[in-house]
Amino acid sequence: MAGAVPRSRLLELMKVQCNLFSTTYNPDRLRTGNKVLRQRLRGPTLAAYYPRKTATLEDLKKVFKKLDLQVINPREDERLESIALAKLRGKGAPKKKKGKDLTKGKKKKR
Repeated sequence: MAGAVPRSRLLELMKVQCNLFSTTYNPDRLRTGNKVLRQRLRGPTLAAYYPRKTATLEDLKKVFKKLDLQVINPREDERLESIALAKLRGKGAPKKKKGKDLTKGKKKKR
């Protein structure tokens, strides 16, 4: 019975095997990321899933502003009106801090 096969002979065999089956020769078995790189790209599939962006009222507003025309957005007007009414009743968003008081509230308690 023959003794153990030398490591150099096994590495040669592995190199020939990698050439034959078009795989990466990695005798130290380091993590190379080839598994991830061999996978199909996901970008085109994900991009095709979402519909293409269409023109919005904001886009039209920018174009028409250059021509000195005005675009009316009824939803935005209604939203701004409801915010104004809420502020009159005292239900609006609180005012932002200014000056030195900014850092005062952000300290962590231990």
